Amino acid sequence: VHFLFLIVNNKVILKCACVCRSIMTDLYYLSQADGVGEWRTKEAKDLSDLVQNRITYLQNPPDCSKARKLVCNINKGCGYGCQLHHVVYCFMIAYGTERTLILESHNWRYAPGGWETVFLPVSNTCSDRAGATTGHWSGEAHDKDVQVVELPIVDSLHPRPPYLPLAIPEDLAPRLHRLHGDPSVWWVSQFVKYLVRPQTWLEKEIQQTTAKLGFKHPIIGVHVRRTDKVGTEAAFHPIEEYMLHVEEQFQNLARRVHIDKKRVYLATDDPSLLQEAKTKYPDYEFISDNSISWSAGLHNRYTENSLRGVILDIHFLSQTDFLVCTFSSQVCRVAYEIMQTLHPDASSFFYSLDDIYYFGGQNAHNQIAIYPHQPRNSEDIPLEPGDVIGVAGNHWDGYSKGINRKLGRTGLYPSYKVKEKIETVKYPTYPEADKLLSSQKK
Repeated sequence: VHFLFLIVNNKVILKCACVCRSIMTDLYYLSQADGVGEWRTKEAKDLSDLVQNRITYLQNPPDCSKARKLVCNINKGCGYGCQLHHVVYCFMIAYGTERTLILESHNWRYAPGGWETVFLPVSNTCSDRAGATTGHWSGEAHDKDVQVVELPIVDSLHPRPPYLPLAIPEDLAPRLHRLHGDPSVWWVSQFVKYLVRPQTWLEKEIQQTTAKLGFKHPIIGVHVRRTDKVGTEAAFHPIEEYMLHVEEQFQNLARRVHIDKKRVYLATDDPSLLQEAKTKYPDYEFISDNSISWSAGLHNRYTENSLRGVILDIHFLSQTDFLVCTFSSQVCRVAYEIMQTLHPDASSFFYSLDDIYYFGGQNAHNQIAIYPHQPRNSEDIPLEPGDVIGVAGNHWDGYSKGINRKLGRTGLYPSYKVKEKIETVKYPTYPEADKLLSSQKK
């Protein structure tokens, strides 16, 4: 009887999966109907151009000696993805306080020559931190009278300003809500986009590696983080767990495009995983560079070669059609952020085996209940429409965990009964930069 139950249950699951794929395909074509696809492409470009122009304006003051500045030191004691997010956090506060970001990166643990040896400078006109007055961040009104403010790492930031993820600018919010499934990650992605503009040598390296690996679409990205993460920040996940979702996505893609080969870009810090994947899944073509895996090992991590490797991995993961990974890894989250700059809306182009998307050091991640929920058991919490839920995580089984802030109770609730609560903040609107952009278009 138990065996028959398993057979029937498996058939039901397979049928539901097939129905779900059909619905997702219909939704995709519906999203392209009546010119909506063209509108989204144009709106995404216009919004990105607007933000990039504002950042460029802020970062290139005509007189550096008189500019109000915010100083950020890159050397936070963590890996590349974490350090990049540290600079993004600095950049958001610089943008919110109308200060030019001065990035101190000399003797960077990855590249002693500094940020500018790898990426384009964050400013073409202002890299000198000198000013008439200098002080540490206080978050008080008198900060406005200090020309140069030094910013600590986010863990030591007090008081905390509103300009932190996952908040978005109030003036852009209506357009972002219409365009994108996750406005918060789109906003983060714009600062990442500006920061990781490659130097000529790096751009050439990316082009050469693309040709050498035979990277082409359709392709799904898989990032498997092992070594220092397993047992501390993340659990061990076998390759089979990733490939289950890879196969599901290829079945989805096959309804829209021709699949000549099932390609997978495999990024990992475990050099043995590539051969394991090839042996267990001979029907797939795995594209990977094992020299990058070796350079990502604990003994080689903080070197220029390791930096090259992680940048290439992030680049190729972001270029894939779908990403399967663990969001506990900053590398995966950076790839997902860059992915947003390549599509009008790539908010659903991922499957995480553990965490939901988060930034790190962010303000509270909240959701709003849109349907009531009566607890099934002692593990559940009740919901009423309008209740604010502080998110602890998604269990990826239809349920999430969080705290009902009105009741002060922590527990599980159906993920579909809530929506994201996107906070908006009165960021500066930089009208001078907007005028310049309008005149350029004319």
